[in-house]
Amino acid sequence: MLNRSKILSAVFLGLVCACGFGAALWWQHQRHELPPLANGEFIDPRVPLPEFNLLDHHNRTFDRAALLGHWSLLYFGYTNCPDLCPATLTALAAMEKRLVAAGFPDRPHVVFVSADVARDTPAQLAAYVPYFDPDFLGVTAQAQDTVQKFAAQFGIAIAVEHRADGTVAVDHSSAILVVDPQARLAAILSGPFVPAALQSDFVAIVGAPS
Repeated sequence: MLNRSKILSAVFLGLVCACGFGAALWWQHQRHELPPLANGEFIDPRVPLPEFNLLDHHNRTFDRAALLGHWSLLYFGYTNCPDLCPATLTALAAMEKRLVAAGFPDRPHVVFVSADVARDTPAQLAAYVPYFDPDFLGVTAQAQDTVQKFAAQFGIAIAVEHRADGTVAVDHSSAILVVDPQARLAAILSGPFVPAALQSDFVAIVGAPS
């Protein structure tokens, strides 16, 4: 009788442990189950951004600490871009207005990172970026290589060609980096960018488990 009692106790304990382990696996699965995005992919787990040192359009240092405490959207482009960059900044400005109208509490800081630092001085960025939204921030660097190395860490390619006729050709990947308040890369969005889709994706990213 004693042996049977011990066996039943062991079976019961085993069932409890199995249920607990199964519940833990279920919770872990649920925790990392992320909603689909219209234009982009989650980074899971989120990746802390490395240290960097850039310059904003107010001639202030822009580094990793500048991304702490709020959500940020980083987009790489250049002020002489004829179509893609202004279209993206226009879509981001419209998304910001939609978030305000919806009463969403987490408005992101939009940062336009120059892919053409020789021409995109802080003064040039100050005349260009706030045109789309007064709260948008333009960022450049002292050297082209600084920005290209920073972008390359996220798979964003930048190529600048100074042609014999004096013109400059700038090629860059079209992507938006979504950075959380802990300065971690949370998602990468890809175009074409539409305000409604940007809004829904950003809301989904903010609400997703971290």
